[in-house]
Amino acid sequence: MDFRAQQSLALRPMTAADIDEVHALEQSVFPHPWSRGNFVDSLASGYDAWVLREPDAGPLAGYFLLMYAVDEAHLLDVAVCGARHGTGLGRHLLDRIAARSRAMGMASILLEVRPSNERALKVYERYGYTQIGRRKGYYPAHEGRREDAIVMRYVL
Repeated sequence: MDFRAQQSLALRPMTAADIDEVHALEQSVFPHPWSRGNFVDSLASGYDAWVLREPDAGPLAGYFLLMYAVDEAHLLDVAVCGARHGTGLGRHLLDRIAARSRAMGMASILLEVRPSNERALKVYERYGYTQIGRRKGYYPAHEGRREDAIVMRYVL
């Protein structure tokens, strides 16, 4: 995606009216997606939740949710519409995530990612996130199994 196309997208706070579309995007890109209730609860908890849309309330291109604790942001969820994978939109969202975190006075951003999500791992590593740990059995996996989470940090 070229710079002008990214600039035409509108970033705005997520509202309850966005939840069905956000949940549908989540289900379309993740093998073990968040539930609709997870998004409802996140908004009710006051997490910093944002959607990225085409101009004039057009189609959803992506979203992210952040939680802040002391001086560290925790990236809870981020997704890009499948049709836009490989266009640079993931990096664009990471730029917005870093900007929001800096604006909130955070020193770093933490996230968890599945080892099997190689595409996301590469995006995070190219952006400058570094692996700082592993959470054993963190994620649900197929057939009742569990998958570890790689914990990554980005220093602002």
